Amino acid sequence: MRHSITARSYYQATAHAAPVRAALSGNITADVCIVGAGYTGLSAALALAEAGYRVVVLEAETIGFGASGRNGGQICTGFSSGQAKIEAQVGKDDARKCFALAQEAKRLLTERIARHRIACDLRWGYLHAVPKASRCDELKAWKAEWDALGYDDTAILTRSELESRLGTRAYHGALREGGAGHFHPLNYALGLAGAAEAAGAVLHEHARAIEVDTGPRPFVRTAQGRVDASFVIVACNAYLGHLVPKLYAKMMPVTSYIITTEPLGEERARALIPNGEAVADTNFIVDYFRLTPDTRMLFGGRASYTTLEPTDLGAYMKPRMTRIFPQLASARTEHAWGGYIAITNNRIPDCGRLGPTAYYAHGYSGQGVALAGLYGLLIAEAIRGTAERFDLLARMRHLPFPGGPVRVPLLAAAMLFYRLKDALG
Repeated sequence: MRHSITARSYYQATAHAAPVRAALSGNITADVCIVGAGYTGLSAALALAEAGYRVVVLEAETIGFGASGRNGGQICTGFSSGQAKIEAQVGKDDARKCFALAQEAKRLLTERIARHRIACDLRWGYLHAVPKASRCDELKAWKAEWDALGYDDTAILTRSELESRLGTRAYHGALREGGAGHFHPLNYALGLAGAAEAAGAVLHEHARAIEVDTGPRPFVRTAQGRVDASFVIVACNAYLGHLVPKLYAKMMPVTSYIITTEPLGEERARALIPNGEAVADTNFIVDYFRLTPDTRMLFGGRASYTTLEPTDLGAYMKPRMTRIFPQLASARTEHAWGGYIAITNNRIPDCGRLGPTAYYAHGYSGQGVALAGLYGLLIAEAIRGTAERFDLLARMRHLPFPGGPVRVPLLAAAMLFYRLKDALG
């Protein structure tokens, strides 16, 4: 099985039917032009359209083509950076507000799924599994931090308790959350798009932005047309490229890979994860996995900072899966795909203004499933004149990745260090 970053994913194979949306043609005007139809852009589009704004969304490919439709489907808590880095930047009280916003992100997702009747297989329950006995104390510190922040829907599981929830002996314990979970990410994105259109937003696919003007009279231009707007939102995340050069240095696209097995059948699948939780290990380079509703094992991870792709992704990823679940050695791999996520240097999302009428948000660092929707909502709030919550998150300072033109090989070398660190414990 060969692989490319555009390989057909399990999500595409099981996506709901979606309308064909025309590319932009000619020059039009709008109150807000949004570049990118992932969670950030669709969330902002929905909120603004519901408030009566004329919204146009330009998507270079199709709805959810990027990370929003390719990710592991894991709905996580907080920020990838942890609270300490946020507290160091904004102080203890405002860091608590940031965590509260991250909690709101999960509620926002849940409420939108219910309100717009988005069928996306939402399920709650999440296990953070420790691969080394020496790291079990990390779980106690993690739980204590969350307890202090008012999030107490958690429990520490011993190794024996975990083995009743996972059909593997690869881990030495876990922190279980009731307030995190998993879903079908592409169907959620398609549902958001439909909700935004129902509220009045206009979505264009195959409408790649080639110029974004963020001055006092902003516009976005594609090869076929142009949108003049009062406000512009750049929501391209890992697929930004050099469209807005000043943003490029502080964000890095990272490749993540996922495979799914053939359907395992109910009995075999439930022997692996009896309660159907999402699972991730606590390594720096994370492996994550879960069962799909049709009883497949979905297994992802193996992040890469280089542009080199495995020639056979199934063969590349399956040994990582069978290291955890040897009983899947005979299971056929039916889907294998990759995609880019965006990270920042400090693993805190980056958002801000590019001018008085232009906003951006990206760099969710692996936790964009919930956070991206929140950031889109907060940009919409700022455009509507209530910017306090957006400005809190925009206070985060972000350093550029070191190395300039050689930053990719430098980061690849850093990844090797962390691989060794994970292996040695």
